[in-house]
Amino acid sequence: MLHIKIVDIKKNKIISSKAEEYIKSSSYGASIIFTGTVRNVNDDKEVTGITYDSHDELVLKSFNEIYNEAGDVLKIKDKAVFIEHIKGYVGLGEISIIIAVACKHRDQAYVLSRYIIEEIKKRSPIWKKEHYKNEESEWLKGNPISTN
Repeated sequence: MLHIKIVDIKKNKIISSKAEEYIKSSSYGASIIFTGTVRNVNDDKEVTGITYDSHDELVLKSFNEIYNEAGDVLKIKDKAVFIEHIKGYVGLGEISIIIAVACKHRDQAYVLSRYIIEEIKKRSPIWKKEHYKNEESEWLKGNPISTN
């Protein structure tokens, strides 16, 4: 069971209660909700917000691939996963990504959640432009997209 979406900040925000409701089931004994938020300092620079941009079609494709691979790599077949990533400007403390997982056992839920966020960071075409207190901004260096 998988829910994936790119959320346009101009139209919507990420709402954690939607993720909670999606993974809620008596079939699972463990659930974890991970939220990534904008923090105020990065590389000794005072951050005021981040603009996220993405290649939406490829991001959704990568989320699907990561979900499917997780079943094979981690041997977790029975799982519920909810992933939403924001697109647009996000202020301090606001949610940029939410990953909610539910599995039969807690060790599976922890491993699955960590696997998903690490693979998204490595493989999904999502770019970040940090905005700083001095009114400057810069696109952050990312990882090259894997083509294997």
